[in-house]
Amino acid sequence: MHIVPRQPSPAPRPRLAPLAVLPVFYRLAGKRVLLAGGSEAAAWKAELLAATGAKVEVHARPAELCEEMTALAETGQVRLVPGHWSAADWQDYAMAVGDCEDEAEAAAFAAAARRLGVPVNVIDKPDFCDFQFGSVVNRSPLVVGISTSGAAPILGQAVRQRIETMLPATLSEWAGLARRVRQRATDLLQPGAERRRFWQRLADEAFRTSPEHAKIDDWINQARGAQGGGVTLVGAGPGDAEFLTIKALRALQAADVILFDDLVSDEVLELARREAKRILVGKRGGRESCRQEDINRTMIALAKAGRHVVRLKSGDPMIFGRAGEEIAELEAAGVAVNVVPGITTALALASELKLSLTHRDCAQSVRFVTGHARNGQLPENFDWPALSDSSTTHIYYMAGRTCSTLVDGLLRHGMPAQTPMVLASNISRPGQVIVHSSLADAPSDMAQLDLSQPIIIAIGAAMGLRQSLEVERVLAL
Repeated sequence: MHIVPRQPSPAPRPRLAPLAVLPVFYRLAGKRVLLAGGSEAAAWKAELLAATGAKVEVHARPAELCEEMTALAETGQVRLVPGHWSAADWQDYAMAVGDCEDEAEAAAFAAAARRLGVPVNVIDKPDFCDFQFGSVVNRSPLVVGISTSGAAPILGQAVRQRIETMLPATLSEWAGLARRVRQRATDLLQPGAERRRFWQRLADEAFRTSPEHAKIDDWINQARGAQGGGVTLVGAGPGDAEFLTIKALRALQAADVILFDDLVSDEVLELARREAKRILVGKRGGRESCRQEDINRTMIALAKAGRHVVRLKSGDPMIFGRAGEEIAELEAAGVAVNVVPGITTALALASELKLSLTHRDCAQSVRFVTGHARNGQLPENFDWPALSDSSTTHIYYMAGRTCSTLVDGLLRHGMPAQTPMVLASNISRPGQVIVHSSLADAPSDMAQLDLSQPIIIAIGAAMGLRQSLEVERVLAL
């Protein structure tokens, strides 16, 4: 009996890329904070800390106080303690912030705080900081903090400005409403699918309307009896996370478990719900891969256990993604299934080339073709006469290793040797390669591509149109 050793499972991808700092939100209401210095920079930190309800004690000599700090003291937002910070009693401070003149004073201030375990920040001196303030988008109780770990504060401010324009001012009211109804939703709805459906509805409405139009009772009633079990097939696009649709993003944010292909980029996975379990079920030509039967069984078992499963596929799930087989198996098992389309690689390639796949002057149709059958060769039932029509743009998926055989077949069936071709890999990803070629030259030009990467081939007169236009422009000059 021949025993085939089981291949080791691939290492799971981490849910998070490395973090320079840990983003936390620190409750300071009623706690003492030591602030050293009376400058304008210190006054801004004092105002920020006072806004949290902290008891801010400003240690500074009277001559050091700027107008802003004096105004904060007059309105009772901070308490002035005349004198240098070195005279302070460091007991019971929750935090220490200092505006220090030089490196020596900064080092002494940080050392004094750390001796008693007080978190410390020295303004504009990140080497002496246990934490950074970052930029703040305030929709309190919804608060967004942005940090560059002290490396580029101006960049952090630019990000804050972008987020400010994206988040409606009414989110503050929505967050307050959510806090008020949380206990009622917890009492009336079961953990899991019911509660998640209610909170997803509230979150969706927060970006569409104002809180006075909220229908909390209706949403709670609609959430009752919600079933968590089901599968959503989601198209992840060609790689660039910005090609992900809004509907796909919502599905990723609602998932309990994500089964993802090997070609799905880390940037797309970063957008998924953090708590979701992630399972790599990649299938790649010429490599050890998960069996489709095992993937189907896993989806069915998870869905029947009440999990919301997202089957995340590169490109569009309905184009060479075996979605038909998965849908049939899920429906036969009585599992609810939905599909979220994605941008297929052919369309991303056309965008990169700035070429229409169906330019009316030379391409009246477009055809998507698989270049890889079960046995790793070209499909035996190819309609070679139809595929040899150069007035149709033909897009071949997974044809990197079968390119030479494909070219031989097309030439035998009458496609002109000068027919334009584009060979491409890693479209929209780092390491993207695009090679303009012709039918005759394609087999040798394929050597410029890494066959272990996702490859797509485009053939037809439309693929040479842009180059023709560029030649015409040069001749006109």
